[in-house]
Amino acid sequence: MRPFLEKLPFTAESSLAILNRRLDDAIPFQWHHHPEFELTLTLNSVGQRFVGDHVGEYGDGDLVLVGPDLPHTWASRDKVAADAPHVALVMWFHPDWARLVVDGFAELGAVGALLKRARNGLGFSTSTAAAVRSRFEQLFVAPPAARLLGLLSVLDELARDTDAAVLSSHAVDGLKAGESRERIDRVLLHIHMHYARPLPLEELAEVGALSLSGLHRMFVKHTGVTVSDYLIRMRIGDACARLSGTDQPIGHVADAVGYASLANFNRQFRALKGMTPRDYRRRFRGG
Repeated sequence: MRPFLEKLPFTAESSLAILNRRLDDAIPFQWHHHPEFELTLTLNSVGQRFVGDHVGEYGDGDLVLVGPDLPHTWASRDKVAADAPHVALVMWFHPDWARLVVDGFAELGAVGALLKRARNGLGFSTSTAAAVRSRFEQLFVAPPAARLLGLLSVLDELARDTDAAVLSSHAVDGLKAGESRERIDRVLLHIHMHYARPLPLEELAEVGALSLSGLHRMFVKHTGVTVSDYLIRMRIGDACARLSGTDQPIGHVADAVGYASLANFNRQFRALKGMTPRDYRRRFRGG
């Protein structure tokens, strides 16, 4: 499985691209990126989302804004209603379009600030997602002009969500002319597919067709962190999702995300989250 640059379905009639994706079986893990912003509302589905180095749980009504070229995917685990499909309502718009709109209208200053934050990915609060849900759904049956105006209204409300959570620890810098993400994407995909087992640097260097020093330079350039730090964030992110979303024993969680030593898991979890795994579970599962 290769990471891929997604080509989006823009038409001559609209500056926005949309997709009403309905899947009976599952939302598959498809690690990809594209130069556009992406606003995704996920319905009737439960699972994990991966955005940059973020791993988190999602459920029905999950609303996320992903920044340009930030690798991401969703992977479902179950449905809410078994007789209905998984649904992903997805809308894309190009940074150049966003820049023209925001720079052209002083009233959209808050939207401009929102888009800057979204370069790391933003997960919106449950209350805000619920408040805009019906309006966002209507955009997928609206004519192009109404869709455009409706999206601006939705973005303006999202910009006022003070509880929106930044997802990835890093954004992605725009590519220079002639530059390719193929090697870093191969390495990132390999990490996302295998982070729960030991991943020697030599293995990752081979995946990226790089020397060890080349792997280090490329990885830090594109992610802002070392391979080791990225792996820790992936594993602890997965652990957080398991702690808050399942009843798995903490020792089982540690083993499932790649820690042979429970003491090492507890130490790295506390360093990253500022609390023990047990305290995290109590806080996010209401005791």
